Amino acid sequence: MKEQKKMNLMQLTFIVAVNMMGSGIIMLPTNMAQVGAISLLSWIVTALGSMAIAYGFAQAGLFNDRSGGMAAYAEDAYGKDGYFQVFFLYFLSLAIGNVAIAISAVGYLASFFPGLSATPITTCVTVIVLLWLTTFANFGGPSVTGKIGSVTVWGVIIPVGALCIIGWFWFSKDTFAAAWNPQGLSLAQGMGSSISLTLWAFLGMESAAQNSSAVENPKKNVPLACMFGTLGAAVIYILSTTVIQGIVPNAELANSTGPFGLAYAKMFSPTVGSIIMALAVLACLGSLLGWQFTIAQTGKSAAEGRMFPAFFTQTNSMGAPIKGMIVLGFVQTGLALMTISPTLSEQFSALVNLAVVTNVIPYIVSLSALIVMMKGANVSDGVYKRNVFIAVVAMAYSTFAIYASGMEAVMGGALVLALTYIIWGFLAPRFTAPAAASTSSAHKAAA
Repeated sequence: MKEQKKMNLMQLTFIVAVNMMGSGIIMLPTNMAQVGAISLLSWIVTALGSMAIAYGFAQAGLFNDRSGGMAAYAEDAYGKDGYFQVFFLYFLSLAIGNVAIAISAVGYLASFFPGLSATPITTCVTVIVLLWLTTFANFGGPSVTGKIGSVTVWGVIIPVGALCIIGWFWFSKDTFAAAWNPQGLSLAQGMGSSISLTLWAFLGMESAAQNSSAVENPKKNVPLACMFGTLGAAVIYILSTTVIQGIVPNAELANSTGPFGLAYAKMFSPTVGSIIMALAVLACLGSLLGWQFTIAQTGKSAAEGRMFPAFFTQTNSMGAPIKGMIVLGFVQTGLALMTISPTLSEQFSALVNLAVVTNVIPYIVSLSALIVMMKGANVSDGVYKRNVFIAVVAMAYSTFAIYASGMEAVMGGALVLALTYIIWGFLAPRFTAPAAASTSSAHKAAA
């Protein structure tokens, strides 16, 4: 049987980068401008917290290279119930996030085709079309997805990377100063108001671990891709969101549907701005493509562990779990239909906040398992203390991010967590019944 092609280090790093930047950076300047340039201070906390999380995952990948990523890490400390909790929450967060990304993509496309967002119904139909197009595009398997992702990521890297370098020639200190704190917020308020937003931009750092079974030499390449992708994104985020605040007046930036296109239009011409908007659309679709692959791979890994329907493990000759992808397409279609409302933007924000909460809880659970991993591996005292310190920083930041996401998102996350345990109650006998039977036999023998 011909061996299926797998992603190499560069392709996996691109997947991590496009999963973060493709959906996170494009609208970030607009959303941060609604608070003011003071929100840039949140990058200090978010960049440090995200790097700590990425480092924790990189270390966990060295001790545990089983398929399943974060769920496999959690299993080391919490058993099968921990595996399922992390898997299911992360799985739902990806589905929610995919719909949010598709809604965002429609917004960018609407700048060229206004009819796409003329009514809530046309917006919803377009979202569903994009979800299915990116689902079908993944039928070519992990190698094809990696190649496509390595192309579409340039839709972000070119305009955003170039702005980080050449944008400073158009940077105005006066424009930046006027944008600093238009709402008169305290430093703590300005920083806290953007934590969940900036974390949304970094979601994706764990996707290297989630795709470990589709990667060449995962024990080496997964940790490297996780760190390289996160570090690169952090540098680009900080530079680009800072320089754009000194190019575009804050009021214009806060009301823009295409902040990078607006910046290039002011730097050069409206035509150049339109080209940048087209690249942004490409990047957003590439991000959605990468996430569609990641969620299917997550379902496949869980099904192999008997925690999801068996058909999720069935792949075509290219290594793509097509049946699982189709089912997920219908799940996301249902989520898209739920967004039909005149207040689509509010529902988009709710989706993002809920996606952050359901994503961060698995971060905390899986990172806490690193202690068990290191004890089992008998690491040196110095390595143990260093890793524990960084993991605690990562988990503390993750806990604060949940708080910063707001009461509604936290309530939604609690309801989803309750649903997770209800479902696990029906799955648990698959893993605990033999042990219970053994215990019962032992009691009878003793009697």
